[in-house]
Amino acid sequence: MALLMKPEPFSQEVNRLFSTLFDQSDTGARRWVPPMDLTEADDHFVLKADLPGLAEDDVAIEIQDNTLTISGERKEEHEERQRGWYRVERSFGRFSRSLSLPEGVNADAVTAEFDKGVLEVRIPKPEERKPRRVAIKAGVANGDQPAVEGTATEA
Repeated sequence: MALLMKPEPFSQEVNRLFSTLFDQSDTGARRWVPPMDLTEADDHFVLKADLPGLAEDDVAIEIQDNTLTISGERKEEHEERQRGWYRVERSFGRFSRSLSLPEGVNADAVTAEFDKGVLEVRIPKPEERKPRRVAIKAGVANGDQPAVEGTATEA
């Protein structure tokens, strides 16, 4: 999958998020891994997951240590058939998808909505860290400035 991105301060972060999201290994032949999209807006990321057949109570979203995890389970539906044949192509089972969030994301500001089998999670971008200027105060000419004292020991 090739990603075309315009150069912006967050483009490396977006590439890392996409890589984390889409570089999942499939260990089971019929393991269900719901498809997810991650897009970038001006001040947030939007993660959309197709979760057909699930209700919002079947899905959990957790954020811990700058990692967002979406997990749940789609239960198998099958009928007992005595005669004839049938074919099952839909996958079922538990799933868990995780992605690393950019440093500084406010976990309390992450929101989620579930509508018609589509989960949408909005992740606010962290504020850009700007350099902080430290003011330098001029010393007092008459020597009233308290002295800094300390001790030193040889190791």
